[in-house]
Amino acid sequence: MKVRIRIVKWRAIRRFFNLVLGGLSMIVVAMISAFLAMRLAIHGREVKVPDLSHMTISEASRKASSMGLRLQLENKFYSPTTPPGQVLAQYPSPGTVVRRQWPVRVTESLGTQQVSVPDLSGQGERSMAINLRRLGLELGTVGHIAAPGPAGIVVAQTPPPNAQGIDRPRVSVLLSEPEDATSDSFVMPSLVGLSISGAYARAGAAGLRIVSAEDVTPSTASAAPATGTPAPAAPAPMVALGPGIVASQSPLAGHKVSRGDQVRLSLVH
Repeated sequence: MKVRIRIVKWRAIRRFFNLVLGGLSMIVVAMISAFLAMRLAIHGREVKVPDLSHMTISEASRKASSMGLRLQLENKFYSPTTPPGQVLAQYPSPGTVVRRQWPVRVTESLGTQQVSVPDLSGQGERSMAINLRRLGLELGTVGHIAAPGPAGIVVAQTPPPNAQGIDRPRVSVLLSEPEDATSDSFVMPSLVGLSISGAYARAGAAGLRIVSAEDVTPSTASAAPATGTPAPAAPAPMVALGPGIVASQSPLAGHKVSRGDQVRLSLVH
């Protein structure tokens, strides 16, 4: 009788442990299934950035859209090697894994330089802007500096008249202001996207001094923080620029500076 009771108890204990082990097994299976489903959901929303170089902008847009990405045209640069209308540079770089709907920023090639930079010195602000538009050029940074004579007259420009080998169809100018209306202070021009020689020319025309130019890798190029009171800055530049191009500057464009101030640059190498 006692043996039979022990057997019954043993069978009950064994059934209890079987139920516990079965429940634990179901929990483990559910956790593994949830983990795999989460990974599939995450990676299902990821995509590798395609190589858009040498595609036309419309072709690149269709390619990006077919992969669930968004194309953003950031800049237009002259290029002696890439035909006009084709993608000159992109960011993120090809092969980078990003989430769907991620923006891919591209620079469009304008081909070789076809337009001559006009001499804008002595022109008023309105006539200067009209002349640039008529030639298919863009107005870049506009700074102001104390100078004798009427206000709003172009006293300096970058690039200089008839310059060759410029990187983009953009001309920045310094306009005069009455000497008693301001001190030597003016708005810091943007040097981002310029070659190092172009940056020196633009800074020199504004009376600024470049004291350092450090190399940075394209993956880490970003706008450097500036000292002083912040002001509206230019949009962040694309980092997929060629070597020797200014990737960031300090002070940032839009900050108040004075003639003789020091400027530090970071270059893509």
